Amino acid sequence: MTQEEVLQVFKDNDALLEGHFVLSSGLHSPNYMQCALVLQNPAATEKLCREIANKFKEEKPTAVIAPALGGVLVSYEVARALGVKGIFTERKDGEMLLRRGFTLSDKDRVIIVEDIITTGRSTKEVIDVVKGKGSQIIGVACIGDRTEGKVEFGVPFKSLAKVSIPVFSQEECPLCKKGIPLVKPGSGTK
Repeated sequence: MTQEEVLQVFKDNDALLEGHFVLSSGLHSPNYMQCALVLQNPAATEKLCREIANKFKEEKPTAVIAPALGGVLVSYEVARALGVKGIFTERKDGEMLLRRGFTLSDKDRVIIVEDIITTGRSTKEVIDVVKGKGSQIIGVACIGDRTEGKVEFGVPFKSLAKVSIPVFSQEECPLCKKGIPLVKPGSGTK
């Protein structure tokens, strides 16, 4: 798929939002890629995740892992396309952990996936979890890359679409200064 085809999937699913959003990083943005609206569509999810899987199949991964919550479906579908296990990490008391009986070992070759990566904070936390288990990380992948090349993971980083959307600290946010209502997309609101 081309980047334009990936973005068209978002448009077709009304998942490119405009407004005033607070991201999980705490930064503010006038646009938001609401990946959950794409991931509710099984055909679109399968298509996008198969594209990610194809980028890594030659490396023969044994597991795909993602941070909860946004990456769970991506992990599952990429793993399904590759025929390997798909697992996820969760935060408990602020620490990213493997829970629910999920395991990795020094024999695992792991792909870390996300829906959208902006600052890379959650991805780096998952990298630390995987390294702590002695597993080999063969790459990081996402559907939408909003990092603008400012984030390095120390492993191959592949995305389906690179998207440039401005972000601001709360103190410097022009939308806050205009009094535009703030929406936290992951909180159950649009």
